[in-house]
Amino acid sequence: MAGVIVIGGGWAGCAAALAAARQGARVTLLERSDMLLGTGLVGGIYRNNGRLTALLEAEALGCSQLFSVMDSAARHQNIAFPGHNHASLYDVALVEPLVRQTLTEAGVNIRFCTRGLDVTLKDDRILEVLTADGDAVAASAFVDATGTAGGQSNCSRFGNGCVMCIIRCPAFGPRVSIAAKAGVLELMGIRGDGRPGSMSGSCKILKDSLSPLLRMELDEKGVLVIPLPPALRGAELEYKACQQYNLPAYRENLIILDTGHAKLMSSFFPLEKLRTAPGFENARFEDPYAGGIGNSIRYTAVSQRDNRLKVMGLENLFCAGEKAGFIVGHTEAIITGSLAGHNAAALAADRELLVLPVTLACGDLIDYANTAKAKRKEKVRRITFSGSEYFERMLSLDLYTVDREVAAARVERAGLSGVFNG
Repeated sequence: MAGVIVIGGGWAGCAAALAAARQGARVTLLERSDMLLGTGLVGGIYRNNGRLTALLEAEALGCSQLFSVMDSAARHQNIAFPGHNHASLYDVALVEPLVRQTLTEAGVNIRFCTRGLDVTLKDDRILEVLTADGDAVAASAFVDATGTAGGQSNCSRFGNGCVMCIIRCPAFGPRVSIAAKAGVLELMGIRGDGRPGSMSGSCKILKDSLSPLLRMELDEKGVLVIPLPPALRGAELEYKACQQYNLPAYRENLIILDTGHAKLMSSFFPLEKLRTAPGFENARFEDPYAGGIGNSIRYTAVSQRDNRLKVMGLENLFCAGEKAGFIVGHTEAIITGSLAGHNAAALAADRELLVLPVTLACGDLIDYANTAKAKRKEKVRRITFSGSEYFERMLSLDLYTVDREVAAARVERAGLSGVFNG
């Protein structure tokens, strides 16, 4: 079996490892912390808007296993909240062990607390990844799924300082970009005001710190929309990574989703103001712990790549998730991860690489987010199936569908039914 190494165990890295293993590759996944999923441990939203279309295409393509894991850990299904329909919410406390089990059963060798520090190169190929514990891990092909958030210095330079988030840089060391270590010039996203990066899109509030009535309603409905008096409005939504929530409703209300914790759909919210809202008198932030003043900064290290997700300038490195463009979301990470892992295994086995056609929503998003052509406007964009500019594009191109048979027929016409099945 040919060898593939995936660096980074978020949703993108997990999808890449699973896809490569299902193609017959010997796969090792290097994860710098003690848990998989990264920001997926504080996320939880899927199937909303165009993400349902992508999921249905993924089913037909044969790369829906991780979505099935989400479904098995779902707290709420088919709910609506401002700007979003037919959403599902998985429980962030339950999903990680299920993903770990899925990868282990597929034969993926997961190495936790293993941080890639550097690479060994020969010409335009990576030979091995050098780890912080002094190991050298060799393979035929590699996938960089290290994300674009961290370390602490970026959050201090471009945000409001380290706010002690789920990435846990102080405990496990800062993120290291394997593409950058291989000499690839990476791109940094910018906000509308020209500042680098974007803030993570939401905070977690300890659900037990809410009033009993709010907890009961949140458990039952999955969503709370609580009008705010004018004095409490003013969330800085334009700085968020998740621009699909840059809507008036998110300025004028506290919008809370039930993902196990209470997910506040704002990058941060001053604690003293939050506690003046009825039912929030004892509110406490769960992630980031300093969510009253800020959040983690993302999109500081995006790779330039082609539509096969091969990093430009290197023959055997692929990228996925946020590394593959200014792309937002777990669904988007799984789609890009699946393609990157599939192609890494194909390269290692000397098979033809796959490009998803633009007749599929999944292929069109990958093409639309292609960083090889990114100029200033593209660096401001945040691309997601679930809203904002790209969902409008889906609607205009008639790519959006909630019909499983329509999505399956689309994949069949492209000649790609079950292509990821191995």
